[in-house]
Amino acid sequence: MSGPLDVFIVAGEESGDALGAGLMAELKALHPAGVRFRGVGGARMQAQGLATLFPMEDITAMGFAQVIGGLPRILRRMGETVRAIVERPPDILVMVDAPDFTHRVAHKVRARLPGLPIVKYVAPTVWVWREGRARAMAPDFDRVLALLPFEPEAMHALDGPPTTYVGHPLLGELDRLRPNAEEARRREAKPPVLLVLPGSRRAELARLGATFGAVLERLQTLQPPPDCVLPTLPRRLAQVEQMIANWPVKPRIVVDEEEKRAAFRVARAALAASGTVTLELALAGIPTVAAYRVPWLEGRIAPFIIKVKTAILPNLILGEAAMPEYLQWHIDPPAMAAQLARLIEGGAEREAQLAAFARLDAAMGEGGEPPSRRAARAVLETLASGRGVGGA
Repeated sequence: MSGPLDVFIVAGEESGDALGAGLMAELKALHPAGVRFRGVGGARMQAQGLATLFPMEDITAMGFAQVIGGLPRILRRMGETVRAIVERPPDILVMVDAPDFTHRVAHKVRARLPGLPIVKYVAPTVWVWREGRARAMAPDFDRVLALLPFEPEAMHALDGPPTTYVGHPLLGELDRLRPNAEEARRREAKPPVLLVLPGSRRAELARLGATFGAVLERLQTLQPPPDCVLPTLPRRLAQVEQMIANWPVKPRIVVDEEEKRAAFRVARAALAASGTVTLELALAGIPTVAAYRVPWLEGRIAPFIIKVKTAILPNLILGEAAMPEYLQWHIDPPAMAAQLARLIEGGAEREAQLAAFARLDAAMGEGGEPPSRRAARAVLETLASGRGVGGA
């Protein structure tokens, strides 16, 4: 395409806003004739030139009560989004994460504009549960851009749309996560820095707070106390302060993003809630003990619907139990504290984790183009190949 490119892009969460902004920046770099952006996004995407239809927060809903209460608004915004696309069709439609919203919009648009290329950025976790989502997506998406290297194979096995691995955005953060020579020396110094990461959601903090406090209490009986640092989000500060009020060991709380990155670069070990942060820790080379707890009913149902044996992303990517995990009924503060003590002290367990983490770079394709650049190339390739579900 020789003229300006008209891209309609939709994101519905903060993480999607960051992904969308990176993609937009790279599309502009790769398409010198210019790119016009329309759609829905947050501050980062708007800074890249997006004219947003409405505030991104209007389609972000977390939790059952919020979904039910916000349903009329979400349905209205869905209709507005579909109309904006259909009334003035773009060259390509890109949906970033937020599957409950974006998949429905894509389905409605595909019915009205069957020739419009549609790309999904972030594959849904069909490899964990609800496998049928992969096949349901196939008629509506020409290409899925995956963040994790095993996802293209998983989508293919489940009859999903053609899927391209572009890389996790954390691959673009390695310089800020990994230590320089001076920081590497601090990792070996006394007292050791221990990251305490009980989660970023209100419910996670409520479910894991007492457990993490108990682990730190036991840990101080096994070795000299480490320098504990607890990074959190500014909006969670009051809850975290209340959570640690009765802990016998009081971590230093940091809310600034640069302070968090600085703590990662000097940390000797970590105690973390399962989630994306475990991948962040592994890429930073920080031996970790991970834990997670869900509500009682979910915990009883999960074994019947969850298709994977681990909840830890590095373990999934590597195909091995590299990072120890304590989940649900198996959470054991004394055992977790003992394992943390061994990781801090050094020895076979610490070296085994570090060796496994070193294999992540190759597994995730680190060293090539940045993930956002790969994603932009995949979008342009999809546009160039034309509409063709199953053949993109």
